[in-house]
Order: sequence, then C-alpha cells, then structure tokens
Amino acid sequence: MYFKRIGDLRQDHDLTQQAVADLLNCQREVYRRYEKGIREIPVSYAIILAKYYGVTLDYLLEVSDSKN
Repeated sequence: MYFKRIGDLRQDHDLTQQAVADLLNCQREVYRRYEKGIREIPVSYAIILAKYYGVTLDYLLEVSDSKN
C-alpha cells in the first residue's frame, strides 16, 4: 500500500530518506520502497515513525486526519 504521509512527514521535518532509513536501521533503498508503496512498511517501523513524528498510527497510515 502507498501511504503518502510517510514521505510528507519526512519532508516536513526536513529529513533525507537516508536519515529516516538510519532511524529505522534499514537501507535507504528499502525505505524508499516504503515511501513509494512498492513494499509494505512493517508495523514495527510504522510505530517508530509515528512516535518520532509525534502522530498516531491512524494518522500516519491515513486512517484518520487527526494527528493526535
């Protein structure tokens, strides 16, 4: 699935794909595939990103428009 907010949040925080890949302890190319929807992002990575960006999983995964 393609989750646009993963990339939007990264850009809003002025982070590179490499910086987020480092946070997730994965390769940049793997993270790029998550952003593009080529690979599904693992739940454990989604939790890390939601906590890092200070948003809910529902917001990150576009289930809700509420960040909190």
